[in-house]
Amino acid sequence: MSSPSMPGTWTRVGKYELGRTLGEGSFAKVKFARHVTTGDCVAIKVIDRDRVLHHRMVEQIKREISTMKMIKHPNVLNLYEVMASRTKIYIVLEYVEGGELFDKIAKYGKFKEDVARSYFQQLINAVDYCHSRGVYHRDLKPENLLLDTYGVLKVSDFGLSAFSQQVRGDGLLHTACGTPNYVAPEVLTDKGYDGTSSDVWSCGVILFVLMAGYLPFDEPNLVALYRRIQKAEFSFPSWFSSGAKRLIKRILDPNPLTRITISEILENEWFKKNYKPPRFETEEDVSLDDVDAVFNDSEEHLVMERKEKPVSMNAFELISRSQGFNLENLFAKEMGLVKRETRFTSKCPANEIMSKIEAAAKPLGFNVHKKNYKMKLQGDKTGRKGHLAVATEVFEVAPSLHMVELRKTGGDTLEFHKFYKTFSSGLKDIVWTTEPNAKQDAVNK
Repeated sequence: MSSPSMPGTWTRVGKYELGRTLGEGSFAKVKFARHVTTGDCVAIKVIDRDRVLHHRMVEQIKREISTMKMIKHPNVLNLYEVMASRTKIYIVLEYVEGGELFDKIAKYGKFKEDVARSYFQQLINAVDYCHSRGVYHRDLKPENLLLDTYGVLKVSDFGLSAFSQQVRGDGLLHTACGTPNYVAPEVLTDKGYDGTSSDVWSCGVILFVLMAGYLPFDEPNLVALYRRIQKAEFSFPSWFSSGAKRLIKRILDPNPLTRITISEILENEWFKKNYKPPRFETEEDVSLDDVDAVFNDSEEHLVMERKEKPVSMNAFELISRSQGFNLENLFAKEMGLVKRETRFTSKCPANEIMSKIEAAAKPLGFNVHKKNYKMKLQGDKTGRKGHLAVATEVFEVAPSLHMVELRKTGGDTLEFHKFYKTFSSGLKDIVWTTEPNAKQDAVNK
C-alpha cells in the first residue's frame, strides 16, 4: 500500500507538511504528514486546545502523553514528539501502512484459529506492557488495532483515548462515548471501573470477533445490548476449539473481581501455543522537553501552521527559461558545449513530482536532501571531478502545471549527461509533452 499523496498546496507545521485526513474523532483529527527534510511519513493527531481546556483535562493528557512517549513497544504505535500552536496540539505518531485490523475482518469474515491467536498474543503483549506502566486504553476495538506492512499488530490511541472520555469528580473513569459492544459490564453501570480488568474484557470480545467474524453481544436496542453484556449472554460458534472457548469464557466474566487477569492469560495453554515474546529494540534516551513546553505554554516553542506551495513562475520568467526563447541556448549549440542544465513540465501535483524524483534518484546511488520544493541529489561515487551533485526545483506555472528544473552543481558534465539519460526514464509518467513523442531536450548554458 502506498502512502497517501500530498496536495499541491499544503499546510506546514514545524518541520512537517500535513496531507489528507486519515481519521476524525470528537476531540481530534489524524492527518498524514511528511518530514520536510528526511521525507519520513508520520501520522499527526491534531487536537483543539480549547476543548482540552474546557474539559479540564490538561494535567491528565500531559501525564498520559508523557507516559506514552516513554513507552517503546513493538506492538504499540510509537509517539515521536509533541508540538503546539496557539490553538492546536500536534501529537506526532508512527504511520503504518497496513490499515486497520477491522478492514481485514470485513474482507475475510473471520480468521483461522492460529492467525487469530497470533493477533491476540500481540494485543495482550501490548496491553500487559502498558498496564505495567499505569496506562489503560479504555476503548479497545479492531478499529484501534493497526497493521504494518509486515502484518505486525500496533495498538493505536493507547493512553490517548481519554480524549473521548470524561473524568468526573470521583476520580474514576466513565465512558462518554465509544463502541458499547466492546465495553465491559462494569463500565456500563456508570459507577466507575478499573482500567486493567475492563481492557481485558475488551480483548476477549476482540478475540471472539477475530475467530467468529461477528460480535458476541449485538442487539439493535441499546437496553437489550446492555442487558446481554451485563449477564455475559453469548454462545460460541461450532468451529471454536475447546481451549479457545474456555479462555474466552474466563475473559468474558461479568464480575471484574473473578475475571481472568493478564498474568493468568499468559500462562494459559491455548494462549501459549506458538507464542513469540515481543522483541525490543535498543532503548534510546527519551526527552520530555517538548511535552513540558507544549503544556507550560512556552511562547518560544510554539509552531506556526501555514499554507505553502511551490514558488510561482510568471510569464516573463517562463519565456526566458523556455527552449525556444533562450538566446543562450543558440550560443551554446554553436560552441558545441555539453548540456549541464535541463527542465521539463508536469501536470502532476508538486509533491508527487518530488516523490518521483526521489524514487528515480535513489536506485542510481544518490543521497537526497529536501527542503520545501528544492532538492539536492548527491552521488555516492567519485567521478572524474569528484561526486556528481544535482540541484532540482519545482516551480508553479499554473495551478495544474509545474516546471521542474535540474541543474548540475558539482562533478563532471558528461557524467551528468549520462546520469540524466538513465534518470529521466524513471520520470516518463510525470513528464508532460505537448506533442506526441516530443523529447524533453536539455537547455544549454
